[in-house]
Amino acid sequence: MIKHYYFLIKPGIVIGNLTSSIGGFLIALKGYIFWPLFIKTMIGSALVVAGSCVFNNIIDKDIDAIMERTKNRILVRCNKTIYINSILYAGILSILGFLFLIFTKNLLVVYLAAIGMLVYLGVYSFWMKRKSVYSTVAGSISGSIPPLIGYCAVTNNLDLGAIILFFMFIFWQIPHSYSILILNIGEYKLAGIPVLPAEKGISLTQTHMTICIVGLIIMIALFAILGYASYIFLISTSILSIWWLYVGTYGYKVIKNSYLWAKKMFLLSVIIVLSINLSLFLDFLLLAK
Repeated sequence: MIKHYYFLIKPGIVIGNLTSSIGGFLIALKGYIFWPLFIKTMIGSALVVAGSCVFNNIIDKDIDAIMERTKNRILVRCNKTIYINSILYAGILSILGFLFLIFTKNLLVVYLAAIGMLVYLGVYSFWMKRKSVYSTVAGSISGSIPPLIGYCAVTNNLDLGAIILFFMFIFWQIPHSYSILILNIGEYKLAGIPVLPAEKGISLTQTHMTICIVGLIIMIALFAILGYASYIFLISTSILSIWWLYVGTYGYKVIKNSYLWAKKMFLLSVIIVLSINLSLFLDFLLLAK
């Protein structure tokens, strides 16, 4: 039973978002960690993301029952009691998350978390996912809020660095998400979900991915050039992002199998986001000395 509730929060997504939130927090510090603020922000962020994921499971139950990769999710197979309890569970997680963020005494992070949750559940899950080929953009906006929460928990200000960081993660997340859509294009067609590669073609999707990766490279450069990160961050993340761009353009022409190409793009996207977060952490260590 405990395992059921553990998987309802989509632990992989929670950990990924928490890692980005930590990266945003650390790069904004420019010095030593204020632990009470760090702990409240991270616990609050993780709980809000977890609550949002449970709500998303509830909303997507009918879709999950159709798709092969999601047909064994807990709410698809569960009894009515677990389904009802999951609603209460999502509410408790979300309320506790917002309470921890309120304890930071920084209303900006509370507002950001609320916007992220509203966009993810209201705009993405309830509306655009079932109606628009551009739902990925809405999902990417909500997925780019956690690093912003971490950053603004320290600065209490939506400065230029926060905006660049926000767009950096958006430009990373869109190609990452499109890779997943291409890998599972048949299932999305079966479920009747209007995703871009299924409705408009993989070639157009590849163009969108290329534009976003170029945007990512620009954001990385700006973040370092304007002094928000070191040139170690610039070099390490730029090399990987340029390689991602190469695979996304030249690799798309050479690899004739869209599944194999999307798989490479997905794996590279995971490596790149890990590199970004690790580089933000290393920058903090250098500044803390």
